[in-house]
Amino acid sequence: MPYIPYGAYWSTPFARWQGTLSHLHSIEFAAHVTKSALAERAISPEVFDFCAYGLTVIQPNCFYATPWFTAMIGAEGLPGPTVTQACATGPRLIATAMGEMAQGLSDVALVASGDRTSNGAHVYYPAPTGPGGTGSSENWVIDSFNFDPWARGAMVQTAENVAAREGIGTEEQHEVVAHRYAQYLEALEDDRAFQKRYMPAALDVPDARFRKSLGEMRGDEGIHPIDPDKLAALRPVMPDGTVTFAGQTHPADGAAGMVVTRTADKARSLAPNGPLVEILSVAQAREEKGFMPAAPIKAAGRALDAAELSIESMDAIKSHNPFAVNDIAFARAYGIDWRGMNNYGSSLIWGHPQGPTGLRAVMELIEELELRGGGTGLFQGCAAGDSAMALILRVS
Repeated sequence: MPYIPYGAYWSTPFARWQGTLSHLHSIEFAAHVTKSALAERAISPEVFDFCAYGLTVIQPNCFYATPWFTAMIGAEGLPGPTVTQACATGPRLIATAMGEMAQGLSDVALVASGDRTSNGAHVYYPAPTGPGGTGSSENWVIDSFNFDPWARGAMVQTAENVAAREGIGTEEQHEVVAHRYAQYLEALEDDRAFQKRYMPAALDVPDARFRKSLGEMRGDEGIHPIDPDKLAALRPVMPDGTVTFAGQTHPADGAAGMVVTRTADKARSLAPNGPLVEILSVAQAREEKGFMPAAPIKAAGRALDAAELSIESMDAIKSHNPFAVNDIAFARAYGIDWRGMNNYGSSLIWGHPQGPTGLRAVMELIEELELRGGGTGLFQGCAAGDSAMALILRVS
């Protein structure tokens, strides 16, 4: 199985949508960040023989996404696919690199993703045979949140479906939210010491043409403190529902990247002073229609089976949890305490730029295991269409 050179990964802070990063073209911004991150780690773009770029929100000229991205980072001769799998795009990028390596076609791969949920595209589809030739349109971001063409409902409805099936109430969901916020605060201790292991201390925010600086971001933007009294006063979003606005994550903007190598020797050559990070398995699954937050249960089971491991052997578990319901359902399915998952933060709190979300969670999983002195960890997360992906890695 492939390896992730320790420290050869990076993430920007995430900004709540319509915030500080909302003016930036996501592909150009990801290239800007990646070029800087590679230079800081003394990794030449020439070392890569494969690249995959992930996006879920269309941007101008995204037809050329990956070749354009690699050219902007100084790897003009490097081709590669553009990958999109909603919120599972991060682990799918890693799996894509693994597949290339399994065929013997790559030794060192770069995977990266940038998404901007802010200012999402408004798409018009011509219909020459329609009444008067009038076509149809969609808001790429908001309409995708609000309607699954197969399940015929909004994302929040899938959370309500799982909550009803599992008997999960609002109070328990709010307990998860408060606990996840407290975990996130641990990552901010000692002047953000944990986050600085994979995130710049200060992110320079460029103007839209990347010619001058507009200021700095020092950590995630748009995260609100949790007040138990305010939580208790919130009403569910849907009539007769259980999920409040606090019980779900917020759309965001950001970028992330990671290096994957085929061999341990190559990983050590790029990160000679760190531990070895080995990917043990990756898997995907799909739940029944309209039950998206439960899909990681199946994906994690398949990843555990592929690695011949049990949930009890996981030293750390990280989830992409767009709803508090995700973590409660997962913990119940495996007979574990949801309080032990997601140390140092999770997407429920730090936001949801979709493509980069899973990559950041995997980085935090690696760093948590490194702080423990090594161990085995599981990442799992759901995605649109009642799907999910899971990944198991070992830090030694």
